[in-house]
Amino acid sequence: MSESSNSNLEQAKQEGKYIRTIRSFVKREGRLTKGQAAAIEKCWPTMGLEHKNGMLNLSEVFGNNNDVVLEIGFGMGKSLVEMAKNAPHLNFIGIEVHRPGVGACLMDADEAGITNLRIFEHDAIEVLADCIADESLTTLQLFFPDPWHKKRHHKRRIVQAEFVEKLRTQLKVGGVFHMATDWENYAEHMLEVMKVAPGFKNQSETNDYVPRPDLRPLTKFEQRGHRLGHGVWDLMFERTK
Repeated sequence: MSESSNSNLEQAKQEGKYIRTIRSFVKREGRLTKGQAAAIEKCWPTMGLEHKNGMLNLSEVFGNNNDVVLEIGFGMGKSLVEMAKNAPHLNFIGIEVHRPGVGACLMDADEAGITNLRIFEHDAIEVLADCIADESLTTLQLFFPDPWHKKRHHKRRIVQAEFVEKLRTQLKVGGVFHMATDWENYAEHMLEVMKVAPGFKNQSETNDYVPRPDLRPLTKFEQRGHRLGHGVWDLMFERTK
């Protein structure tokens, strides 16, 4: 980093600006199917959100004042679409950088006739920093993020103290940060971070993990894992202040 860049970074930190120091993803490009490409072309004008447009006015985006659920890294989007279909009284925002996943999600949403879902194709850290207002979310979902399973890569995991403090301000008081992972070590890491995060209360009766709530659909990947004896850990922490 150059001296001028370092100076700009320090100045921004002093001004209280949120500086992206980790990425929420590993960029994995793949070819779009014809169906995915057609869905993006058809649905993006009504369902797509652009990071470059800055802070969202959620009541304008959705045309109502319903509670908003935001999911980081929805993959191919099947569970997100199912959640939006099952809860028409809620608004959903999905963030994903994998373009085929965006196309697949839009294709499924279009086929299901869903109108309460909007999509970002962008880095979630930057979307949270630039597009989501404080106290605007009822739920923030992070399901099966990249575990960065090698110990030397643990610092790249998205669930870190700085990230958690940023999202806390964007949740309403009483709002929930819901995480799920199939890596036990990452579940332990999430729990350690959240236990000391100010302004959060664990919703687990045993002060660790919660049973998978019905609102989170069971994915085919997860069903296969259960058959193979793999565990899945859900954590739900409520903003208290």
